[in-house]
Amino acid sequence: MSSTPWRHRDHTRGSLATSLFVLALPLLASGVLGSTVFQIAELSFLARLGEAPLAAVTITNQTVRQVYLLIAMGLSFATQSLIARAVGAGDLEQAEHVAGQSIALGLLLSAAVAAVGWAFPDALFGLPGPDPSFAEHGVPYLRLVFLLNFGVVGTMLFAAILGGAGDTTTPLLVQLVQSGVAILAEWLLIFGNLGAPALGVRGVALGAAAGQAVAMGLGVWLLFRGKSRVRLRRDHVIPDWRTIGALAGMSWLPAAQMIGGLATTFAFVRLCGSYGENVQAAYAISLRVGMIVPMVCFPLAGACSTLVGQALGAGEVRRAWHAVRIGLLAHGAIMGLLAAVVIGLRHELMALLSDDPEVMQHGAVFLLYSGLSFFFFAFYFVVMRSLQGAGDFAVPMAVTLGGAFFVTIPLSFWLARGLALGPTGIAVGQLVGAAFVTLATSAWFLTGRWTRRGAHSPPR
Repeated sequence: MSSTPWRHRDHTRGSLATSLFVLALPLLASGVLGSTVFQIAELSFLARLGEAPLAAVTITNQTVRQVYLLIAMGLSFATQSLIARAVGAGDLEQAEHVAGQSIALGLLLSAAVAAVGWAFPDALFGLPGPDPSFAEHGVPYLRLVFLLNFGVVGTMLFAAILGGAGDTTTPLLVQLVQSGVAILAEWLLIFGNLGAPALGVRGVALGAAAGQAVAMGLGVWLLFRGKSRVRLRRDHVIPDWRTIGALAGMSWLPAAQMIGGLATTFAFVRLCGSYGENVQAAYAISLRVGMIVPMVCFPLAGACSTLVGQALGAGEVRRAWHAVRIGLLAHGAIMGLLAAVVIGLRHELMALLSDDPEVMQHGAVFLLYSGLSFFFFAFYFVVMRSLQGAGDFAVPMAVTLGGAFFVTIPLSFWLARGLALGPTGIAVGQLVGAAFVTLATSAWFLTGRWTRRGAHSPPR
C-alpha cells in the first residue's frame, strides 16, 4: 500500500491516518500556498489603493458575491459526496456520470449569475448597505466578478470531483498555477505595471479571473484527456435531467445552510455602518483577515468528508466514525494554533492594513472575538462536513439557519443596541453563535443517525 501513488490510493482500506494525511496535506498546502498567499497578496494590493477600495471589494466578496458562491459551493459539496460514495462502492462509471452532470449544472448556474450581474450591479452592491462613498469602487468590481464567474465555479467543481474520488494532489497543482497567474495579473492590471493599463479595482476582478480561466482550462484538459482519477467523455456532460435534478435537490441544502452565515454578514455590515464609516471599514478589514484561518483549515474538514463518504459507500461504518475522530484531532490542533496567532497579533495585523487609529482599534476587537470563535469552528467544520459526506445535509442546514436567525443576529443587535455595547456587542454575539452551532451540530452527530444506509446510497 505504501507504494501506491497518492493520487490513486484506495481510501476504503488501510491506515486512516495515512489516508487523512494523503488527502489533507495537499488540501492544506492548497490553503496555505494557494488561497492564503493569494489573499495576502491581494490584500496588500488593495491596501495600496486605499481603505475605500479595500472595504468595497471586501463587502462585495463577503455579501452579494457570496450568494452565487454559496450555491456553487453547495453544488460542489453534493458532487463530492455523491462521487465519494460511488467510488467507495466501486462504481466508477456512476462517479463519472455525476461529475459530468455537475459540470452541466454549473454552466447553467454561471450563465444565470452573469446575466444578473450585468443587469443589476448598482442594486446588488447596495443590498448590504455599504457607505455610499464605496460605490464608485464596488459597482464596477461587482459587475466584473459576476460576469466572469465561470472560472471560479469551474475550479470549485473540478476540485470537488477529484476530491470526492480521493485525489487532492492534482487540484493542488492546478491551484498553484491559478494563484501564480492571478497574483501576476492583478499586479499588472491594478497598478499598470510593465505597460499594462492601470485599472484599480477592475484589475482585481480581471486578474483573479485570469488565474481562474487558466485553472479551468487545465481542469477540463485533465478530465477529458484521462489525466486524472475521473475521466469524462462528451456523453457525460449531455444533460440527464434526472441526475441534474438529484444534484440540484442536494445542492440547495448546503447552499441554504451557508445563507445563514451570509445573512449574518449582511446584518453586521449594516449594523456596523450605523456606527460610522470607520467601524464598517474595520469590520470589513477584520472579516477579510479573519477568513484566512478557515480558508487554510477548512480543506482538512473536506478530507474527512471524502473519507466518511467512501467508507459508508463501502459499508464500513466503524471506519467512518474513526475517520471523524482522527480528523477532529488534526483539525483542532491546526486551527487552534492559527486562532492563537490571530488573537496574539491582532493589533499588528490591523496596523498592516490601516493607519486610522479608530479603524485599527475596532478591527482589533473584531479579530479578538473572531479568533476565539475559531476554537469552536475547529470542531464544527469537521462534524458538519462529515455529516455532508454521509449525505446528511438537512440537519446542518437547520442548525446553521436557526443559529443565525434566532441566536447570532438577534443577540448581536440586543448587545449592541439594547445593552449599548456598540461594535463589541456585535463581536460577542458572533462568538456565542459559533458556540451554539458547534454544540447543536455535535449533539446530532453523536446520535449516529447519519450512518444509516439509506442516507448514503448513491442515486442511480
